[in-house]
Amino acid sequence: MRRLNIFIDESGDFGFVDGSSDLYAVSFTMHESVNSISDELNYLNEKLKKLDYDGMIHLAYLVAKRGDYSHFSLEKRKSIFWAIFYFSVRSKVKIRTIIVDKKYINKKTQLNMSLAREISKFLKDNAEYINSFDKVVIYYDNGQETLATLLDAVFATNPNVERRIDFDHKEKRLFQVSDMLTVIDKLDYKRKNKLPFTKAEKYFFNGKDFRQIINLLKNKRI
Repeated sequence: MRRLNIFIDESGDFGFVDGSSDLYAVSFTMHESVNSISDELNYLNEKLKKLDYDGMIHLAYLVAKRGDYSHFSLEKRKSIFWAIFYFSVRSKVKIRTIIVDKKYINKKTQLNMSLAREISKFLKDNAEYINSFDKVVIYYDNGQETLATLLDAVFATNPNVERRIDFDHKEKRLFQVSDMLTVIDKLDYKRKNKLPFTKAEKYFFNGKDFRQIINLLKNKRI
């Protein structure tokens, strides 16, 4: 049975008040089950073992030095990032991020419509590829109920789709790749549209490294 696993994560919120996010991103990491990533997982886990860290990698917190990473040095945080990044580069996956700039809309219903339209277009553009699989398993943990409802709606026409809510975030490293992509691609959107980076973002990424990151991900885009 040919199976496609799709790992989905989001960054941003549905609010339109002071303190709400300016951008909303949804990232998809697509992995064909026939393509083993055991070597790549071993590579990642060995890298993390040397860094004395084996938890889930949450890039927004890693960049901002928050949560589990609040006492980590910049060098260690960057090493953790490069470990998950090169895992994504080495793994045979396809990626896509949808970004909605909330400055062009002013209420939640418009954001819902924009996301539904963009996700539906992504699925339509890649329908032949996605429908070629006997089974499609979507990993999304209902982190945001509104997005969960949208995903259920846009995938409803495919009878071979199963959505999994309960899974080990730490074990599913490809879910963490989607988490990473939401941050990377929002930063790339900021760069292209001359939007300001936060102090933490500028401190964590230099221009040369960021250009390398974007270039290395190019051939994985779908």
